[in-house]
Amino acid sequence: MNKKVCVIGSNSFSGANFCKYLLEQGFQVVGIGRSNQPVSALLPHSWVSNGKVDFFQLNLNQDLAEIDALLDKVKPSHIYNFAAQSMVGQSWEFPEHWFNTNVVSTIKLHNILRHKDYLDKYIHISTPEVYGSCSGFVDESHPFNPSTPYAVSRAAADMSLKTFFDVHQFPVVSTRAANVYGEGQQLYRIIPKTILSIMMGLKLPLHGGGHSERSFIHMDDVSNATKLIGDSGIVGSCYHISTKKSVSIRNLIMQICQMLSVNFEDVCEVTEDRPGKDAMYLLDSERVRKELDWQETIGLTVGLARTIEWAKNNFETLKLQPLEYIHKV
Repeated sequence: MNKKVCVIGSNSFSGANFCKYLLEQGFQVVGIGRSNQPVSALLPHSWVSNGKVDFFQLNLNQDLAEIDALLDKVKPSHIYNFAAQSMVGQSWEFPEHWFNTNVVSTIKLHNILRHKDYLDKYIHISTPEVYGSCSGFVDESHPFNPSTPYAVSRAAADMSLKTFFDVHQFPVVSTRAANVYGEGQQLYRIIPKTILSIMMGLKLPLHGGGHSERSFIHMDDVSNATKLIGDSGIVGSCYHISTKKSVSIRNLIMQICQMLSVNFEDVCEVTEDRPGKDAMYLLDSERVRKELDWQETIGLTVGLARTIEWAKNNFETLKLQPLEYIHKV
């Protein structure tokens, strides 16, 4: 792997954290994203003092020709793609937007990339949402059963990539991570939204009473696993990145409330569940542990404490940012 890496979706939470991880290891990072760079508090790679992402504002839906030309100029050996229309609940409102980005434009990108002789590996960041609601921990062979437009769109791109690998030997390796969190995450996600709601004295809507169960993993551990998979993962394979523990959303919020010395009942307001919400998806991560000798290092309590500290240190900036998702076509 050379020292020049391209990260698509570089100003997303996961993408920006992965860029931070690469910069800290001395890599030259070319970042591509459709949106302007957010404030520094929400852009983890901007916190690195010994490097800078060479960022290009380009949209998969509109600027594929420019992306193609940029890649030919840079010639990265590895391309990591974090870009996706990612919100689950909102995908019911304009499903065509999710399909346009996550299926049509993404597959157009793949068709461009399969002709690049300088590309050693394409790392596709997928999602456990493709499995739908699961009973217990599932491995990478679990059948797809998507239950929302978002999940269907991601499953379609994943299935297309399998055919690209089977027929064209396209050098793809995929990842699916459990619920990621950490410093710098978008404020509409459950952990930072809970923390900021408490700090700002706002009521937090608790969909369906918070009984759905998830496995939360700190983004630093995910970035480490993603780099290992990019370096040594078997082409054509998928790797789950997850802890072995799970927690209900309700208990997660109760833990944050306890850490911030507030009463759960004063913070939460129970609301209806969103359509198609999966009760549980838990990922068996034995493959990445056994094949690549990976393990997580940041437990939930430590990770939450770090995220709370980040929110406190950046509160004057964060309180001015929207706490709700703003849809972009």
